[in-house]
Amino acid sequence: MEFRPRNYSAELEFHALPRVPAAAHPLSASPSSPPLAQVDVVDRGNNDFFDPLRGTDNDANAAPPDHDNLNEAADLQPTKEWTSSRRLLMQRFPVSKMVSVSSMPDVLMRSGKLHEKSSAAMHFEELDDPQKFADEGVKTITWQEYVSRLHELKDEITRSWLAEDRVTSLKLSIKVAKLLMDTSVLEFYPTLFVLVTDIMDMVGNLVWQRIKQKAEFSEDGTLRCNLAENFQARDICADAKETCYNWFSKIGAVQELLPRIYLELAILPCWCFLLDQPLDSLRRLVMMTRGLGNPVASAYCRLYMAHCAQKLPSHDIGYLVTCVNDIRVILIQILSANERSHKNVKLNIKLQVSLMEPTIEYIMKCVFNGLTQRQVNEVLSELGLMKNQQELGSVSCVSIILHHLLKELPIEVVNSNIVHILHLIEFSKDNSFGQHMNYRLLGFRMHERKSPVHIVNAVLDKVIQVIALYDSLDEYLKVVDAYTDLILQNQMDNHLNAILEGISNRAWNKTVTEDEMLSLQSLIVKLLSHFKHLEDVFSLVQFPEILDVMYGKSQDVVFLHILNMVTRNDHISDPTSIQLLFEIAQTLHDNIEFMNVKDDDGQVAHSISRFVHMVDYGAEMEQHLAFLVNCRGAFGRFNELKETLVHSCNSLAIHALKCAKKHTFFKSCVTFSEVTIPSVSAHRQFDLFLETAEVAFLGGLVSHSDGLIDSAITCLHTLDIIDGFRTPTDVEGLVSSIRKLCGFLIMVPGTFSLPVTYFPNNLFTLISSRSWFEPKMRTQIFSAIIFLLTTLSQKRLPYRANTQILGNDMLYYGDSSYNQELVSLSKLVLENLLSTVQQEPSPAARGILALEVCNCIASSFMLNSELSPVCLTLIETAKSCLSAQDRYLQSTIQLLNKQWPTSVGTIVSTSV
Repeated sequence: MEFRPRNYSAELEFHALPRVPAAAHPLSASPSSPPLAQVDVVDRGNNDFFDPLRGTDNDANAAPPDHDNLNEAADLQPTKEWTSSRRLLMQRFPVSKMVSVSSMPDVLMRSGKLHEKSSAAMHFEELDDPQKFADEGVKTITWQEYVSRLHELKDEITRSWLAEDRVTSLKLSIKVAKLLMDTSVLEFYPTLFVLVTDIMDMVGNLVWQRIKQKAEFSEDGTLRCNLAENFQARDICADAKETCYNWFSKIGAVQELLPRIYLELAILPCWCFLLDQPLDSLRRLVMMTRGLGNPVASAYCRLYMAHCAQKLPSHDIGYLVTCVNDIRVILIQILSANERSHKNVKLNIKLQVSLMEPTIEYIMKCVFNGLTQRQVNEVLSELGLMKNQQELGSVSCVSIILHHLLKELPIEVVNSNIVHILHLIEFSKDNSFGQHMNYRLLGFRMHERKSPVHIVNAVLDKVIQVIALYDSLDEYLKVVDAYTDLILQNQMDNHLNAILEGISNRAWNKTVTEDEMLSLQSLIVKLLSHFKHLEDVFSLVQFPEILDVMYGKSQDVVFLHILNMVTRNDHISDPTSIQLLFEIAQTLHDNIEFMNVKDDDGQVAHSISRFVHMVDYGAEMEQHLAFLVNCRGAFGRFNELKETLVHSCNSLAIHALKCAKKHTFFKSCVTFSEVTIPSVSAHRQFDLFLETAEVAFLGGLVSHSDGLIDSAITCLHTLDIIDGFRTPTDVEGLVSSIRKLCGFLIMVPGTFSLPVTYFPNNLFTLISSRSWFEPKMRTQIFSAIIFLLTTLSQKRLPYRANTQILGNDMLYYGDSSYNQELVSLSKLVLENLLSTVQQEPSPAARGILALEVCNCIASSFMLNSELSPVCLTLIETAKSCLSAQDRYLQSTIQLLNKQWPTSVGTIVSTSV
């Protein structure tokens, strides 16, 4: 075998593109340049590449969106809103494992005999033995049993209905509705409401479908008509109307008011079969709810009414406004009684108000859904919140109603009536809802749309004046957090200093609670997001003192934002800032270690690594190296950081070379990296050893470089395919790094104490002994080794990094033993390379590998009688695996014909 001689300088000059001077940078845009003309594309028959930007738009003729479908989707929105509200209701008021009820309704008992005591008999028993009656009256049932029994009742109602026993279905439905009369356990009432109304909705659907079927089909199944979606009462036959009227009559005969209302609401849409405008029935039901004595039961009845009314084809919102006014009256009565009650009663009243809140929230959403400005003004007028049709008045309103009103008001209305809303909040001081929460909500609503500066300033003056009287840090923080964005956007430094001072005064010498910590976290994050430089934040009055009171998860979040803030700018060179950020990073690291929390997303590790990377001490390189040493000791938990330390130290070493720093400092940097790398995960060590070896070689530390190369190859011995390699990309990266090592070894001179092929031979032996290297990977690495050996045989090497270090071309060229050693290893690698190709199971991949090896041989060796059969065998392998039109195959054959003598070249034909 004979290596092919190469003249790298001549080849570079031959293949270089011609260069001409340019008047301007090709990417610079001249302001006076004419608009770009349409480029004419010349089709040269090349179909190898398809430009997606020049492709036709397959959707260019797509039809516009169907507005009817959009409207239909909007019509389904109330159902989705209701489903969401029911789910949130159960989450907000979870129940315990046991449920206490004042009396066990027979509908919940699984006994076949249902018996009821008369109210008179129960009254006599209570008079005879009040204690016994009280003890027997309180029953307990598990939550699972209660739910299970209601599901059974739902199934019983369905079975009875399907069996044409609709009387039983109605009786069971009445019994289920009666469950809502029991308000003895208020905490359980929301869950009970969700379970019962689910059954009520089912009954309502069954009744609707039955009457609709009677209207569309006769008794013998003959089709009468297909009812349109907007049918009228005159379209309904007498038989269907009679059935409908019969249902309303039976429900109207129910003695108890609450179940009667619920059942009629369940079949409320059925009024459409009798009346074209069923709103009168809805108003009647609104009036009936005023007869319900329990505030919670009446509120939830109105909640179900708001849901059922959405099913009507058309309805106004007058009944909803009436419901809100009725609830307001009830709340005023409750709150006035609250002021005269003792502690236990006050707690019960507070619970009642809390349970009524979901009704207010849902009704407000229904009221303001899709209203115009004029309609909103009319609603506010009917609620008694306007002096006239143009502006809000300074009148009182129940706080909890005002809160959900403000939440649902269109932003245009809020924006044009900010001052009046502020007056409303000021005069609403009842205990139904915290006044500070209404101030908070106003701040968030103001942030939705930009307001005039004088309005914002007036509101802030008033709000800060009010909250200055707050003793509670939690209430103070909740309010100022909502206005922080407004203060920052309008650059109101006086207000910012005022609220920071207020926070500091209230947090001083006090244990901050978790809720307060979350509000504090939100406020500080807004400050960090607003300012560009860390110095600007820490120059704020009281900010360092506020930062000192933080702890736990909120502290970690804030510290993480601080690190991200400083690392998104230029390098960090101020020693004071570096020390502060180092302490912050150390706290983050220690908190994760102390809490034994796995940093799954690597956010903390990445941020600290980014900080370390951005640190720059400039000419004070010794301080920079000392900083890296401190980081290695402080952040040993993070593997990513150790990699950053090696990269930073290697960069520092290169910087020291450019600045002609002392050789001892450069050597210290290389030693630091060499000592740090073994603590990094195994699958990353190879790249780091190789990088450090390159740096050491650049600085003239040849012996260090040799040791690092040896360590890099050695670490591959302990590496396994499952150790850190999660994707094919990782494996390809390792192969690329090994090929990069082969490229680096071209510059590394041999030593007289070791064979000149010491490193290539070690690498070859290692790859051959590892079974997890696939044929494709082996082929690429073995080819790289052959290219390395070929390059080392040349008279002049293609490149060198340090002119002071003699290369192998100067040390060994012309030495016959040197050349023989290269040829000997090349033969061994080539034998393994040929067997590797045949090990590839995929025919297509095997054909590509055969061509790669063939090109490697043709590029590296002079083709002779020894190698020509090898190349012919590889070409035959490729022919059997690839298409005859394969361009890689054709170009390889052309290369062989060019390299071989004419007498031999005729054997290889391009006609495959």
